[in-house]
This record gives sequence, structure tokens and C-alpha cells, in this order.
Amino acid sequence: MDFLPIFLDVRQRLAVIIGGGEVAARKAELLLQAGARVRIVAPALGAALQALADAGRIEHRAERFAPHALDGAVVVIAATEQRSVNAAVAAAARARNIPVNAVDDLEHSDFIVPAIVDRSPVVVAVGTSGNSPVLARFVRERIEALLPPTLGRLAAFAGRWRKRVAHRLGTVLQRRRFWERVLSGPVASHVLEGRDSRADFELRRELQQASQAQARIGEVYLIGAGPGDPDLLTLKAARLLQQADVVLYDRLVSPAIVERARRDAERVYVGKEAGNHHVTQERIHQLLVQYALAGKRVCRLKGGDPFVFGRGGEELEALVEHRIPFTVVPGITAALGAAAYAGIPLTHRDHAQSVTFVTGHTRESGAPLDWRDLSRPGQTVVFYMGLSQLRTIFTNLIAAGAPDSLPAALVAQATLAGQRVITGTLATLADQAEAEGIESPALLIVGEVVKLRAALCDESRSAASPLAVAAPSLSRAKSA
Repeated sequence: MDFLPIFLDVRQRLAVIIGGGEVAARKAELLLQAGARVRIVAPALGAALQALADAGRIEHRAERFAPHALDGAVVVIAATEQRSVNAAVAAAARARNIPVNAVDDLEHSDFIVPAIVDRSPVVVAVGTSGNSPVLARFVRERIEALLPPTLGRLAAFAGRWRKRVAHRLGTVLQRRRFWERVLSGPVASHVLEGRDSRADFELRRELQQASQAQARIGEVYLIGAGPGDPDLLTLKAARLLQQADVVLYDRLVSPAIVERARRDAERVYVGKEAGNHHVTQERIHQLLVQYALAGKRVCRLKGGDPFVFGRGGEELEALVEHRIPFTVVPGITAALGAAAYAGIPLTHRDHAQSVTFVTGHTRESGAPLDWRDLSRPGQTVVFYMGLSQLRTIFTNLIAAGAPDSLPAALVAQATLAGQRVITGTLATLADQAEAEGIESPALLIVGEVVKLRAALCDESRSAASPLAVAAPSLSRAKSA
């Protein structure tokens, strides 16, 4: 973060604005809404500020800026178009240890006024560290569309009940879970729709039940984290990730996804690498059961989809054995994400009428692969965890009848900024991978559809909206 986001109490405290135009008027209105006493320092006022002065809502000093005008202020805004004046205001404010903002002038600003969604007492502030105020407003509009206009009523309702709930429920965990149930259930609906008496009745009943309940067993969320890009998380995955008390994650889960967990959640790394099982699968089972029996909500984050070479079924068996409730949230499996971001359609009417997912680790598959079946034409075969076995895979496919000219591609770090894609054939790709220094995690795609990448990967990608985050480049020029 370039700036610390804070909410400053300016009620009945002096805020000074230097400037008398439209920008100064907008800042004055904002400060007045927050309860500040506003002083305007400017030789003349525009119409909006003059109306506020005539109504006695602001103090106007009809003079050019001088440092003494800041005496007693808790915050200062320079709303002039003259950098020399902004610099003088900033110097005077900093000499008095008063935070200062110079509009559209980062060099002379200690803080930035964000774009605001006001659902008081709920306030959402959006900033871009001064890089793009227009983008901040764009994001604000999106958030504003999502939040009900009466959201502030819900915050006020919770505030009225907060002390009584704290008195009845003794632990932080009990209170957090209680409020999560209340704020996502029928009580919240009653409040938002103005049925306060009904909301009070329902909350009393919820509180009675919560205070009499015995210690509850926890639950486990088995969540597919997708191939890496955090924007590919499902909405349900993102919501449950925010509810979890503990997050167990492996090396295939990108740090950006782990960061989307609740800030105070315990994070436990249970990664396993090829040839180096940092945490055994049995130990992962033990941790899931241990945390859940302690009453925790446990998020088990797994790369891709938990039921596609993710051993999710084994983990659920352990939970069922101990009668621990669970929720499974599918994720975009690595094959789908890697192929899409690499510009390789897994099926195509002219090239592949089926697709097969297999593991490149023989010990993981539990049975020998049917190489003759995998070498059939008219299909795409995707090998997970096959990088270390490339030469063996290609030798077996060719021995089973596949031509050595059959196209193949490796996609490493799929969907992330560092994604690399190399294409070749069964005869060439292993040597190319060694020469390029490709490292795991990498996915192998074999089939005629690989040839389509050259035609489908343009030099640029169009974004659906100004907020669309570009996927790793599909351009031929930037591919490894």
C-alpha cells in the first residue's frame, strides 16, 4: 500500500480549504457532511461556496493564503490550480504537523481524498494512490450498485445490539459466528426492508439459541482455487474463504489467492513437491479433523479442482469417518485454465472430438496408462504433473502408434503473469523444454488442437470492460 487508509473524525473540528472554486466547493461539502467546521481562504468565492457562506455554513477569509490561516486546523486541503500556492500550503501544514492534500498534486499531498460510497454509518472508500481518480470513481460506481441503499440501517441495528450480544456470548469466536449468521440471514432482510420490530424479535431468538448451544463442531470447505489467477475463483469460493478461521493451502495455490482469506485467519502451508512430500497426505487429513473438532471453520484450498487429481475424495473420506460437515466448491481445473489462457481449444470439430485428463505420475494414477488408447487420433490428451516424465510419455505414445509429428504444448505457470507456453511435437518438445528451462507446475497438452494456437493468439487481447484484468499474453511474440 502506498497510503494508509484511515477514517478521520473531524466532527466540530476545523478544516481549512485554500481556494474558492468548484473543486474547493466539492471538498467543502464533503467536510461539512462529516461534521467539520470549514474555513475557506480565497480572495473571492464561486457561486456554490458563496451560497454556503451566505447560509452561515462556512467561514470565509477573503485574503490570499498566509500560513497563519492554518492555525487550529486538523486537516488542510489546497484546492488551487497554482503549484506554487500548493507548495506553500503544504510547507506550512507540514511545519505544523497537519495532514495536507493538494488536489491533483501528489508531490504536495500527505493524504488522498478517496471516492466514497456513503451508506452511513457504512462508508466505503476507494483509492488508486492518486494514479487514476477516474478509475477510483468507476470502481465506486460498481460497488455502489452492489450495496443496498439501506445498508446503513443494518450497521446501526448491529450497533444497538452489540453490547447485549457481547454480554451473552463470552468468546470472540462465538460472537463472530453469531453476527455472521445474523447479517446473512432473515434478521438482516427484516432490517433492510424496515421491519425493525420483527428484526428485534428474530435476533432475540437467535441470541437465546446461541447462548444455550453447546460447543459446536466445525466444518470444512474443500475449495478448488483454480489454476492460479485469483479472478478465476468462484463467488462461493471467495465468500467461504472470507469466513474460514483456518486456511490449509498447497504450493499450487497462488499467493494472491491466499491473500484473499480473512485477514486474521490462520494460514497453514501443506505443500507437497515432486519427490519432496513436505506434508504427507495423512498429516493433512489429521489437520483437517483436528481443526474441525476444535470448532474451527477450515478452508482446504486446492489448486485447480479438488476432484481432478487433487485427492479431494480421500480428504472427504477422512471427514466422513469423523462425521465432520463439509462443503465442496468446484474450481476451474488446470487443464481448462491453461488451455484457455494459452489459446488452445481442447476440443474442435475438425481436430478433436474428445479430451482426456491423465496424470503423468505413474504412482499417482494407481494403474498403468493405456498408451494405445491415448495415442488414438481425433482426441486431445492433457497430462497433469508430467514435466519430469516428458521423454517417457513421448516414447510411450510413439511406441503405441502416435506419429512423432503430433503437436504438443507445455504451459507453465498457467494463468499467472509469468505464464510460459512452448509448442512443438512429440519428437521435439522434450528438448525444447530443457533448452527453455521450463519448471513445474506445467501442463502438457497433446493433440492436433495445439496447431490452432498460432492462429488464435493475436498480438493483443481486447478487454470486456475497463476493469478487465488482462490474462497472460497470448501473443506469439511474447510466448516462450
